[in-house]
Amino acid sequence: MARLRLALAVLMLLVAPAAGAQPASKLHRIGVLDAVGPAANAENLDAFRQGLQALGYVEGQSFVLEHRSADGRPERFPDLARDLVRLGVDVIVTRGEFATLAAKQATATIPIVMASIGDPTISGLVASLARPGGNITGFHVMAPPELGGQRLRILREVVPALSRAGILWNPSDIYPPAIVTDTQKTARAIGVQLESLEVSRPEAFEQTFETAIFGKIDAVIAVEDLLMLTERARIVDFAAMGRLPAIYGLREFVDAGGLMAYGTDRRDLFRRCAGYVDRILKGARPADLPVEAPKKFELAINLKTARILGLTIPPALLRRADYLVQ
Repeated sequence: MARLRLALAVLMLLVAPAAGAQPASKLHRIGVLDAVGPAANAENLDAFRQGLQALGYVEGQSFVLEHRSADGRPERFPDLARDLVRLGVDVIVTRGEFATLAAKQATATIPIVMASIGDPTISGLVASLARPGGNITGFHVMAPPELGGQRLRILREVVPALSRAGILWNPSDIYPPAIVTDTQKTARAIGVQLESLEVSRPEAFEQTFETAIFGKIDAVIAVEDLLMLTERARIVDFAAMGRLPAIYGLREFVDAGGLMAYGTDRRDLFRRCAGYVDRILKGARPADLPVEAPKKFELAINLKTARILGLTIPPALLRRADYLVQ
């Protein structure tokens, strides 16, 4: 009996360390399917990383990002999405409709989190915002009421004599029409004539710009989408050559030399996206996580461009600004 007790005691000593040892944390592979390269989307990706780190994740130890960029060419998304699926990533984070559609076509099982998209119900990506269904959820950037109108009113504050503005937009994308409709409504209310400048492919910009010049517009409003983001340097250069005050929907245009931008704070969406990724990695189903709306909007102003154009930014508008380029 004593010999049996001794044998059991020795066995317990041998297995105790293994029983008490903590299992190694899994290295999660997070795919990112992006419209632009990591340098062009650095601030948003940094916000996503910070969101994960705030939740206890450590890059290189508990997660790695597998970034794939279409470099402004939507036709590349299907191959890039299939590449992420072959890698066996745990979740795919997408930016924009084309990236999300490609991811959905590539997999029905890997969870997909949309970091920013227009209306995902129109393209059938989700069944509804409240109950997405399937393997997709995330964050939309659908224009709240008066977003287009607010941009026009901000432009009017900087250019009080504004009477004729051109609105540059892509009619082939889902998001811009709502902004255009809202801007047109406000333009009629405040007595500004709005010239529609439609462009749906890169090679059409030159003719569209010529139309704008001959139309003798006083200012430009550019509605954001993948095409406009990719061609932002050309658009900003056009406004500069025509000495046209312009307002855009993304801060990236202001960093590129554009005068102003007002729209959704994409960094906040990417930060919130990290929370959804965390919940999914812990077992939540995308089908049960509602597609959420933006909560933060930002006004960005390039004071250097304002000086070049001979414009004075009203003090009240400067106080509202969230981001300034000196």
